[in-house]
Amino acid sequence: MKKRLTNKELYYYLIDEVTERFEGWDFSYLESTGRMQEFPLSWNYRNKVIMEVKEASSLLDMGTGGGEFLYTLRPLPEYTCVTEGHKPNISIAKNRLEPLGVKVFEVEVDEYLPFEGETFELIINKHESYSPKEVKRILKDKGIFITQQVGGLNDKEINEILEAKEFELIDWNLEKAVGQLEGVGLKIFEQKEDLVKTRFYDIGAIVYYLKAIPWQVPDFTIERYFDKLLEIYNQIERLGYIDFTCHRFFIIASKE
Repeated sequence: MKKRLTNKELYYYLIDEVTERFEGWDFSYLESTGRMQEFPLSWNYRNKVIMEVKEASSLLDMGTGGGEFLYTLRPLPEYTCVTEGHKPNISIAKNRLEPLGVKVFEVEVDEYLPFEGETFELIINKHESYSPKEVKRILKDKGIFITQQVGGLNDKEINEILEAKEFELIDWNLEKAVGQLEGVGLKIFEQKEDLVKTRFYDIGAIVYYLKAIPWQVPDFTIERYFDKLLEIYNQIERLGYIDFTCHRFFIIASKE
């Protein structure tokens, strides 16, 4: 029979989880052990991207993290670049991608990218912010932009249960993104939006996850939210899991 943790034991267990190393954009610590599982989407981002990568002579991966996803798309176009805004990821991305001939650029402001106009045939973007105007500027004529975004309703229950401030981009959705891209003159070829679930099987996984996505609850600490974390722990003890909303949307656009 599973032993129930005392409050003191739970506190120190959560402290251990929040200090567990996280680097790049790698959730294998949770996903490979089944502690966190996202329900399937009605599309596969990699499948959407891979055929375009094979046809492109120039590629930009926006917000590459540690280059984990891009690395799986090899062989890459001869001219491939990536951007990344999180400083700890820069060296990870360079170590992984520069041996492949990929150029890594640290970018802090979406509105000013270090590329000439009409540089890339293909721009891919998984869960990264972007400026529609800049995307259009650096796309070649007939170039393609493919993005999968995390919608604003993602993990909204975490904020509700913790009684934390509502996520500041809660209104970010497919309709808004499509409107912005069309507003700068890009043509939308494909679009889709899903609201599914992310399931967590233990409270430690949630704490580790919140450390990895600090924008969801910016003032998160174990001490500040311990009483609410205890409520989540009790719910998982009763049901075996807890579900949060997983909000994703997908767009393919072209510069006509």
